[in-house]
Amino acid sequence: MIAGLRRSFATGFFVTVPLVISVATIYWIFSVVDGVMAPIYDRLLGHHVPGLGLLTTLLLVLLAGVVARNVIGRRLMRRAEHYLMLVPVFRTIYAPVKQLILAFSPDNESGFKRVVMINDPARGSLLGFLTREFIVPAADGSAPERMAAIYVPTNHLYLGDVLIVQLSDLRYPALTVEQGITVFLTGGMALPGSVPMRPAPPD
Repeated sequence: MIAGLRRSFATGFFVTVPLVISVATIYWIFSVVDGVMAPIYDRLLGHHVPGLGLLTTLLLVLLAGVVARNVIGRRLMRRAEHYLMLVPVFRTIYAPVKQLILAFSPDNESGFKRVVMINDPARGSLLGFLTREFIVPAADGSAPERMAAIYVPTNHLYLGDVLIVQLSDLRYPALTVEQGITVFLTGGMALPGSVPMRPAPPD
C-alpha cells in the first residue's frame, strides 16, 4: 500500500513538475514581454488590454525579420550593429549571445549543419554537430585533406569542445539538428531506441 503510494507520487511528481515549469516559464515570458509595451497602450486606450503588448512585440520581431531578409534592410542592420558593437559593455554581452542564437538559425551558414558521430580513442563514440568543412593543403603537393570542425557539447549546449577531424571519419546518424539539441538537453534520454546511419552527404 505505502510502496504503491510512493510509486504513484513519484510518477505524478515527474509528470507534473515539467508541466508546471513549462507553464510558469511561458507565463513569465508573457508577463515580461507584455509589460514592455503594455504601459504605452494603457495610456493611449485608457484601459489595460492583456496580450496587446505581446502581440505588438511579436509583430515587431516579424517586421525585423522581414527587413533583415531584404538587401537594403540587411545593410542598414549591419551598419547599426557596427555602431552598437563600439560600445564596450554592449559588445561583451551581445557578441556571445548572438553567436549562440545564430547557431540554431536555419539561415545561418555558420550554424549547426547536421548531427554527426565520431570515434575518439580516449572517449569512445562522440555525438556532436558539424559546424564547418574546410581544406588543408598538402605541403608535398599531394591531394589536400578535407577536414571538419565538430562541436561536442560538454555542458548542455553552452560549453563544449571543438574537434578537428578528417571529413571521411564522420558518421551521420539519422537525427535532425533539433533532435540532436534535444538529446543533449535531456542528457541522452531523448535518443530513440534505434538510430540508423545515413550515407555521407554529396560533395
